[in-house]
Amino acid sequence: MPIPRNQYYTEEDYYEIPEDVRAELIDGQIYYQAAPSRVHQEILSSLHATIYNYIKLKGGSCKVYPAPFAVKLNKDRNTIVEPDISVICDRDKLTERGCTGAPDWIIEIISPSNSSHDYIRKLNLYADAGVREYWIVNPIKKMVFVYYLEETKFEVATYTFENTVKVNIYEDLSIDFSELEL
Repeated sequence: MPIPRNQYYTEEDYYEIPEDVRAELIDGQIYYQAAPSRVHQEILSSLHATIYNYIKLKGGSCKVYPAPFAVKLNKDRNTIVEPDISVICDRDKLTERGCTGAPDWIIEIISPSNSSHDYIRKLNLYADAGVREYWIVNPIKKMVFVYYLEETKFEVATYTFENTVKVNIYEDLSIDFSELEL
């Protein structure tokens, strides 16, 4: 939910928020986030470990970061998000504060309180910024929505937690959601 003021916030305002408060700055508005559930954290941990181990095994140059990790999608100063998982392959985008520019792959794990935030607001932000692949993981419906950039628009594929999901930014990485221990 945005804070109830008709004020335009900047990057400076975002970095003044205490570190123990989860929030995002989107189009000049601050959106506070509730603490994640246990299931959310288990999915996050499992996906992060799988991706990290894959990159390490392959000797890849990409870096993977779990939330909280600040991603300033564009050079403008009014949008900083904290995806659940960010994969950045262009290390020039990495800064002391996080990432400036579109990550190659973003994963969001939704909760009932933020579903429209991830399905609508962030989908459009990520598409406009040029994120190559965006996954929405819905632990309640046990669904995974995979959006991947084709030319200038996102294509979508839908999976269940019983499926193995192909990662489009890599040739040989798939994640078997049936192996997640929840």
